[in-house]
Amino acid sequence: MMPKLIFFDLDGTLTESKQALTSEMAILLVRLLEHTKVAIISGGALPQFIEQVVEPLPEGARLEHLFILPTSGAALYEWQHSDWHKVYEEHLSQAQTQEIETAMKEAIKETGLIDLNDKSYGARIEYRGGQVSLSALGQGAPINLKQAWDPDKAKRKKLQQAIALRLPAYAVGMGGMTTIDVNKAGIDKAYGIHQLCERLHIPERDVLYVGDQLVPGGNDEAAFRTEAQTHAVASLADTSQLIQSFLARN
Repeated sequence: MMPKLIFFDLDGTLTESKQALTSEMAILLVRLLEHTKVAIISGGALPQFIEQVVEPLPEGARLEHLFILPTSGAALYEWQHSDWHKVYEEHLSQAQTQEIETAMKEAIKETGLIDLNDKSYGARIEYRGGQVSLSALGQGAPINLKQAWDPDKAKRKKLQQAIALRLPAYAVGMGGMTTIDVNKAGIDKAYGIHQLCERLHIPERDVLYVGDQLVPGGNDEAAFRTEAQTHAVASLADTSQLIQSFLARN
């Protein structure tokens, strides 16, 4: 049976890190949008979602069935009147972002895990409205370098713990392969799921969450704090097969 709403993580689930949808995945998403509502929830600000997901979609996609939740659910956008309309954003103030940046820099110095003299592929600390993200190699680092930097999550766990100790009033979690994300307390993917389900009047039990990090400490772990069903994938191929299995039933 097709879920009434399917949430997808982005990097590692629908796309490779910071990469656009493949043509195959784009076609599958368009077909899926004909049958159900789809939400994409991940770190990153809205422009990243537009570049990775929306722009590669073929013409005719039912964007009114697509919902975008950037910054790990701290914001929600829906398609209205030929544009993306912001439903809400749990915005961080300037004072809060400065507090978070200070904690990140102290954690970097304490752990010694990031050498700020090394080459950075873009900004290491990025302000995303409702989220501040620390990317060890810079936001635009090549995938092969990201994959090699912290394959067992040990570095990210140390950074996460060091930052969280300094920011007890915030939510500090792992993002992508080299990233730590900081949001307001209680603002995470579970929050985003709650908000969209309430807006669409869809019970959480009728929702499916699909992600590649549905494990303790993973960036999809928050989905377990909802009533949504979950489906773990290990690759884009797994996600493709799952979507095809739903389409085959309709």
